[in-house]
Amino acid sequence: MADQDAQTPVGIEPPALSVLRWAEPPEGPAVVLLDQTRLPAEEAELVCADVPALVRAIRTLAVRGAPLLGIAGAYGVALAAARGEDVAQAAELLEQARPTAVNLGYGARRVARAYEEAAGSGPGPEAAAVALAEARALHREDAEASGRMAQYGLELLAELLPGGGGHRLLTHCNTGALVSGGAGTAFAVALRAHRKGSLRHLWVDETRPLLQGARLTAYEAGRNGMPYSLLTDSAAGSLFAAGEVDAVIIGADRIAADGSVANKVGSYPLAVLAKYHHVPFVVVAPTTTVDLGTVDGTSIVVEQRSETEVTEFTSKPGVRGGGEGGGTVVAPPGTKAYNPAFDITPPELVTAIVTEEGVISPVTGVGLAELCARSSQVTIS
Repeated sequence: MADQDAQTPVGIEPPALSVLRWAEPPEGPAVVLLDQTRLPAEEAELVCADVPALVRAIRTLAVRGAPLLGIAGAYGVALAAARGEDVAQAAELLEQARPTAVNLGYGARRVARAYEEAAGSGPGPEAAAVALAEARALHREDAEASGRMAQYGLELLAELLPGGGGHRLLTHCNTGALVSGGAGTAFAVALRAHRKGSLRHLWVDETRPLLQGARLTAYEAGRNGMPYSLLTDSAAGSLFAAGEVDAVIIGADRIAADGSVANKVGSYPLAVLAKYHHVPFVVVAPTTTVDLGTVDGTSIVVEQRSETEVTEFTSKPGVRGGGEGGGTVVAPPGTKAYNPAFDITPPELVTAIVTEEGVISPVTGVGLAELCARSSQVTIS
């Protein structure tokens, strides 16, 4: 984690993170990722020269976050096309890599359709070029959406939290540049508030068991010179009780047609705490995260991850330990673990959903459908 002495001075923006890029080295095209499992200790790139390598990167969380997974899926299909491989099969493999994140399937399917339309009677370099252009278009659109969400979110906070004095925001998991083609989703709002002088403090949940908050959000906050503190997930309640949280702001991996939100496990308890303490609970996500084909929260498939992520602890991802999963064993041998990657927050606990098309509040299925009708990016399964 970056310490306070290493923070970027206010007013000086750090260089943009190169999180995902297309490369064409002499040995052939590849998707190059910033390996997020190695952060914050090391900024190292991972080269995925084929679709199976990219699928492994997705499953191991080397690349993660709903919008960025959509971009990764898009470039993955373009990679298959460039290599002359089965594009439809590549899209299917990518979509199945992580079932909850709807953006992943959206990006893969979008580029696969563009390729199929261009291929006509047969594949070729022209169709592959179309696929790559479509992936790049999605990448660009996501960056633009991030900027609009940041502005809408900042304006919403000004309405919800009048009186000045700066906002004390609590966030969960990681929703910054590491998950996006731009500055992110929820984190982008906090960053915009910081740059406008209206962020008093950012509370960062460590986000067990994989510590995306401790490893990644703290890394981004320190990199941008933001005032922040890290807390264990279970300490959030004491912050609410002490009146130290003005709003909760999180991202989403899938939003159902009724407004139910799937996000990193631990989000639902924050929504309950926020409701009890009369604190706004705001979700920030692009319309590509909305799945109008998923009727409600009970219809969202929640990814179940390895038990070793709970029964073992790895302080430095990528460093092998003595446990079966590579970490330090913290539970007795044979301990069973419950490890859902996400939980579901019902719409009645969500104060507002911020998208690049505007804000929905109160959150209803009708309001969500009307807002999404203004966007050509909505996913319908």
